[in-house]
Amino acid sequence: MIHSCCWLPLYHVSGLMQFMRSLLTGGQLLLLPKQAFARDTSLDPKVAAFVDPTSLLPQAYFFSLVPTQLQRLLQQGDQRLLWLARFRTLLVGGAPAWPTLLKAARRHHLQLALTYGMTETASQVTTLDPEAFLQGQTDFMQVLPHVQIIIADEDHQPLPPGDIGQVGIQSAALFKGYYPQRFTENGLFWTDDLGGMNDGGDLAIVGRLSRKIISGGENIYPEEIENALLNTGMVGDAYVLGLPHTEWGESLAAVVVPEPASFSLRGLQAVLKEHLSSFKQPQEWIVLPQLPRSLQGKIDKSRLQSAIQAHLQAKNG
Repeated sequence: MIHSCCWLPLYHVSGLMQFMRSLLTGGQLLLLPKQAFARDTSLDPKVAAFVDPTSLLPQAYFFSLVPTQLQRLLQQGDQRLLWLARFRTLLVGGAPAWPTLLKAARRHHLQLALTYGMTETASQVTTLDPEAFLQGQTDFMQVLPHVQIIIADEDHQPLPPGDIGQVGIQSAALFKGYYPQRFTENGLFWTDDLGGMNDGGDLAIVGRLSRKIISGGENIYPEEIENALLNTGMVGDAYVLGLPHTEWGESLAAVVVPEPASFSLRGLQAVLKEHLSSFKQPQEWIVLPQLPRSLQGKIDKSRLQSAIQAHLQAKNG
């Protein structure tokens, strides 16, 4: 019997997908209320027994999380870490998980299964095996049996393994279309994601087409710069975007959250110059105590833009 546990509001589409999986496989589904892990909250006795840090109940369950939820649980300390480690698998998706979060999960031997998918594909289409994660893998995920992945150039011509291009998905669980338009492109859905495949047919997602920045005629994918920033160990979170520029079209801005014990803006800039080309160096730096994110871990672009505007106004007087 397959058991699954999902910490998501009942109306969330991922929660509904978890419900269908459990129903179709004869499993059990536990939907935890949003306030399940808040202090001084009155819970149903069965829920309280399950989320108790000393509980052994999670051993039979999978747990579905977005990165921000995982981070908040990790911050609760040792007992909660032991509780998380009891789950058969922790499914993590909905947004990219940042390197420091993955390192912390691996350090505590959590059985993470990183996933990639979307509503249009009825959730995940690739998954990283927890054993591979614990051995240090974070990039390439195995394509699930009901899915075919195509990597293509700008003309939608297939690319060989190792090349980066747009991700196309064929799947038995593919959506029918966006109402009222039906999806008719020969069962192939072109995503907004950029990725590549290795010789073994595994997929790595490296960025999004819609986030591409064109500065001085150069195509720049901000995810590469964000990974470089995070890998310095000087920042706990980072986001790179393009700002309008009269000469170059766009200029690069980096929004970073410092790691208090190791952060130095000059040091960060120096390290970045050693690892990235000159046209990939941010011209504007904004330091924030944290990035505005949704419960699913995705950047709240409206709030971020407000923070950037406030920074630029203060800088320019």
